[in-house]
Amino acid sequence: MNIQTFETVIRILGGLLAYSTLALVFYGVWRGTQRKAGRTTGRTGHFLRSFWFYLVSVVLFFSLAFLGWTPLPWTMTGQTRLWLLVFGVLCYFPGMLFALWARLALGKNYFVSTGFGAQLFEDHQLVTHGPFAIVRHPMYAGLILASIGSLLIYGSWTTLYFALFAPLTLVRARREEQALSAEFGEQWQEYCRRVPMLIPRIRQ
Repeated sequence: MNIQTFETVIRILGGLLAYSTLALVFYGVWRGTQRKAGRTTGRTGHFLRSFWFYLVSVVLFFSLAFLGWTPLPWTMTGQTRLWLLVFGVLCYFPGMLFALWARLALGKNYFVSTGFGAQLFEDHQLVTHGPFAIVRHPMYAGLILASIGSLLIYGSWTTLYFALFAPLTLVRARREEQALSAEFGEQWQEYCRRVPMLIPRIRQ
């Protein structure tokens, strides 16, 4: 298999994984809007149940992704491209699968948030199993890793934007933690002492 064929296969598989994960995210958001709202933090938490909020967000997201889907002006030898692809695969697929695992582990407790607001459900449960036993925000950790891999695999302006802005998910994570801390109190504090935020602890 030559480099061009390898790159094509990786890009197709990466796209299928991304759209599958995105479909599960959209389903989770839709299902979340059907449940009774619980504790809300931030000034814009009520927007998370607004049809117009999601319509504008989806249109803006896909418009920017489409307009930026042009190759970056970089040139490289075949060998360099191969190594970048391999490194991209090692970042993208584990990152996306980790995020997907986290989405599935959250189940009915999944809902969207922003850097300005987060909302729990009336009967919200604190999920601490699966990937949440490794880090407190496995979806964000996975997406940050995947964004680096996507840049190396696809090499477009869109993936560059994703890679640059992925760390901003930490703002969303902090907003979510405010709601979870207020809701679960000591249970949340004990969980935080036991499980790191984004980078797993290496234990002997």
